[in-house]
Amino acid sequence: MMTSARATYLDASIATASPTRLLVMLYERLVLDVQRALDAQRNQNIGETHRQLTHAQDIVMELHSSLRPEGFKGGRELGSLYGYLHRQLVLANVRKDADLIAECLQIVTELCDTWRQAALESAGALAKGA
Repeated sequence: MMTSARATYLDASIATASPTRLLVMLYERLVLDVQRALDAQRNQNIGETHRQLTHAQDIVMELHSSLRPEGFKGGRELGSLYGYLHRQLVLANVRKDADLIAECLQIVTELCDTWRQAALESAGALAKGA
């Protein structure tokens, strides 16, 4: 019962979120996946590490494939960063390397914080213009 209610709430949250909010939600999930992978690796739970890292890889590939680098300054560099991040996540998964996972966590956390801040500033600018 509780799981069904939670799933319904999450579905509604996603369906009604703005594109900017969806992007931030995706980054937040990416951070969560990489953090869970790091925790699992430190606990030597290889199966869970693999599951979390492959989901994180999927998110990075989605971010990369939906990126329109010509749309903003730094877009090409962001695309390169996504490529690097994906390679590091794959390598961390193959090697079961907690240090590589920690490096990826730092990168995705900084990206998430940056996009969250940009979303807040954008919302503030829109509110002032209304």
